[in-house]
Amino acid sequence: MTPELPEPPEPAEPPEPAAPLAGYRIGVTAARKVDEQVALLERRGARVEWAPALSLEPNQVDDAELRAQTAEVLSRPVDVFLATTGIGMKAWFEAAEGWGLLDELLAALGSSEILARGPKSVGALRRRGLRELWAPESECFEDVLEHLRGRDLAGRRIVVQEHGQSLSMVAHALRRQGADVTTVTVYRVLAADDPGPMFKMVDLIADRALDAVTFTSAPAVAALMEAAGVVGRRDEVVTAFQADVVASCVGPVTSAAFEMWGVPTLFPERSRLVAMVKQLETELPSRSSGLAVDLVGGRQLLLHGDGVLLDGVEVRLSPAPTAVLHALVANPGNVVSRQALLAMLPSGTAGSEHAVEMAVARLRAGIGTKAVQTVVKRGYRLAVG
Repeated sequence: MTPELPEPPEPAEPPEPAAPLAGYRIGVTAARKVDEQVALLERRGARVEWAPALSLEPNQVDDAELRAQTAEVLSRPVDVFLATTGIGMKAWFEAAEGWGLLDELLAALGSSEILARGPKSVGALRRRGLRELWAPESECFEDVLEHLRGRDLAGRRIVVQEHGQSLSMVAHALRRQGADVTTVTVYRVLAADDPGPMFKMVDLIADRALDAVTFTSAPAVAALMEAAGVVGRRDEVVTAFQADVVASCVGPVTSAAFEMWGVPTLFPERSRLVAMVKQLETELPSRSSGLAVDLVGGRQLLLHGDGVLLDGVEVRLSPAPTAVLHALVANPGNVVSRQALLAMLPSGTAGSEHAVEMAVARLRAGIGTKAVQTVVKRGYRLAVG
């Protein structure tokens, strides 16, 4: 997964007339540019809890390894080059310049078909006089691979700049299409030296003591979920994110790291810190005032805390169907698996899918049989209008 970090500098903001996040407690997992992010949140009145998921200097460059990989790149002509991160390209060019190999590297890459993941990598390339042939609007590396899927890559040499985590699976996929693939590890992302603050963050999330947690890289998501697994609270963390705690991501790649856990996320249109914080300004107050969902048939469901109103009339639900409802409302119209719903059920509930079926049945009795749809072999979804 790709770290998504806003490239400096970002324009200074005008003073805020009010404190839209006053009363909210927000967790921050960033290691880089953390002072800027904390300042943005505190200026809006938020109380911030910081726990770096990654090392304070996470992008570790192995000079000897990178030089050897650069020599391998230069040993033969390059047909296609995949650039994944701005910070990675910048570090690679600077290292090559120090070895006296920059001109040779630019010439080798410049003669190839260059595909760039997003604007940061595009910017790093153009600053060195290189031009990308194509870049996806989504900024997702998966779309770069989709761009290559179906093409005849037999005998084509592809160089892939890794983004802090191994892209060996990507290399294998390209090799299946017949490509000759070389990966370049510019840097590696390391976990935080002291896991204590992250363990505390896990407890705060699991105990619903935070209103939101921000993430600026996919490795930070992985580090949090690994810490939650170590202390035995991963299911509780997932449940909290599905119902009460907002997982706020800086962009779509960071958000995608949560998909395997069934966690709903927010991310702004532009992958920028300011945009992410501004999104929280509107999202958190709207959740506090109650979450309204339009169901099929023109009926309106309103959730406020543990209270449930259907067309303005209170619906009394026991804890298990309430937990299921919160999970479905957090993903309106989308399928939530039985396993994810099982993790949502209160402690003491029988740990089987039958317990989920019983909770769904009671929920349907309360809000209507057509409001919750069964998706065969996948799970359930809320039927929204």
